[in-house]
Amino acid sequence: MKLFKLQSLKLLQTLQPPNRTFHGHPRLLFSDVYSQYESIRRGKQEIPKYFNFAGDVLDKWSEMEKAGKRPAKPAFWWVNGQGEEVKWSFEELGLLSRRAANVLTRECGLKRGDRVLLILPRVPEWWLLKVACIRAGIVVIPGTSQLSAKDILYRLQVSRATCIITSAKVAPAVDSVARQCPSLQSRLLVSQHSRDGWLSFPELCRSECPQSPGTEQLCSLRSHHTTPETIIPLSFVTGTNLLSTPAPKPASRTQWYWLDLTPSGIIWNTADTGWILTSIASFFDPWVFGSCIFVHNLPQTEASVILNTLCRFPVDVLVGAPTLYRMLVQSHLSKYKFMNLKCCVSGGEPLNPEVMEQWKSQTGLDIHEVYGQTETGIICSVFKGMKIKPGSMGKAAPLYDVQIVDKNANILPPGQQGEIAVRSKPIRPLGFFSEYLDNPKKTAESERGDFYVTGDRGTVDEEGYFRFIGRDDDIIISSGYRIGPFEVESALIEHPAVVETAVVSSPDPLRGEVVKAFVVLSPTFSSTDLESLTRDLQDHVKKTTAPYKYPRKVEFVQELPKTVTGKIKRNELRDKEWGRV
Repeated sequence: MKLFKLQSLKLLQTLQPPNRTFHGHPRLLFSDVYSQYESIRRGKQEIPKYFNFAGDVLDKWSEMEKAGKRPAKPAFWWVNGQGEEVKWSFEELGLLSRRAANVLTRECGLKRGDRVLLILPRVPEWWLLKVACIRAGIVVIPGTSQLSAKDILYRLQVSRATCIITSAKVAPAVDSVARQCPSLQSRLLVSQHSRDGWLSFPELCRSECPQSPGTEQLCSLRSHHTTPETIIPLSFVTGTNLLSTPAPKPASRTQWYWLDLTPSGIIWNTADTGWILTSIASFFDPWVFGSCIFVHNLPQTEASVILNTLCRFPVDVLVGAPTLYRMLVQSHLSKYKFMNLKCCVSGGEPLNPEVMEQWKSQTGLDIHEVYGQTETGIICSVFKGMKIKPGSMGKAAPLYDVQIVDKNANILPPGQQGEIAVRSKPIRPLGFFSEYLDNPKKTAESERGDFYVTGDRGTVDEEGYFRFIGRDDDIIISSGYRIGPFEVESALIEHPAVVETAVVSSPDPLRGEVVKAFVVLSPTFSSTDLESLTRDLQDHVKKTTAPYKYPRKVEFVQELPKTVTGKIKRNELRDKEWGRV
């Protein structure tokens, strides 16, 4: 990994444009880029017929930089923790992305509408190539570097991608399945080392770099205008029923935002590049506001690295999965002094109230929860200035009519449990996915009456605050009682012995199924008598929540299975319990 980071820096040095001047202004200006986007979001203006994010947003900020109407901050700021940095202004990003787009269209032979699978870790080329794809009208499909050869084969075949862009680490897996992918025409390698059958991105970029002012026209590629229906990007999402649809499905979507940022803001999202949250919180939304996207290479997610980075760099907003915050509160936070952190956001799955309280008591900062899906974007959030209710994921995002509905799409009253749904008819909200690509049945199943149904269960209170109960297939039905895993997990994690926990159903001859908790213990309790501790944990849950919800079975484990985005794989634990592994 160290070698790859150094190679990446060499490539970026090759790409450096001649001018690195940033233009500042004493006042924070919200440009017409923001106001137009806001007007469209609120339904006061029609969606433009043609739109290209690179040309109509990023290049607009570049013009404002030149005019001195944007604060003197980079648009992109990358560090690797070893003293190496990359900073780009919007002007530089525009120049470099045009060169990269030339590589894609001229050397790789890609054209408007072609699909590209982009599998890279947190390196600057991921952002550069994604902008380049959008600029050229190429459909980009992000994927995590942890994909296996089988995963890559599935994605290439289903998406019919004509090109794949990846690192030297992933290239062998691609080569092992490439012959089974008739649509794959070109392979682009982001590495200083060559590989048979692959085009070299560094070498091709060097050939695109102007040697004199007269050759700057090489980078004059015009952004391709796309209609709002153009599916940029494509994202793979897990099926609602993980058992009957084990392979993910691609969801096509348009562009949207949810963060309340300013041109002077610096946002750091720790999610993997293959997760949709990175496209939201580390690409589209910050740049809509002209904010700076901060990226740490993070080859390993370590608490000390995260905390020290927050102390060394002026990050305003931190975005991460609940796993991040559960890990950070295990550290002695009082010894860290954050340079400029003002807002913390958690998304991906519910965050336990106990963790929120620990973070608040040690840092003085609240954690704002957001809820959404790849198909919809953020549909509920605890926005800045809102009252925070522990365990709640906030209120519906503006323009979204979010309701709790029953199986017949009837809206349920406050306090009654049902399925979380968003009104999608007669007008589909701006930012919703268009369809499950080539899967009309799946698309139809996601609609119920006038609503898009999320597959998640929850409740809403009189003030409009929503609470997440669990996925439909996560709900435990024991002796007729419906029990959501999150509520039991939140009770367990309040106990000092519990670092992390996951709750699933387990078969029982009398009750049909019962609650089982998998528990990761704090090191200070590792030598405790486990039978006694089990009873203690069960009694704690009985006192904290309704007695019938307590875990009748408890298993102590070293770690919990998780996805690359940090979500706990409850389905894997549940399958193990029910003998489906």
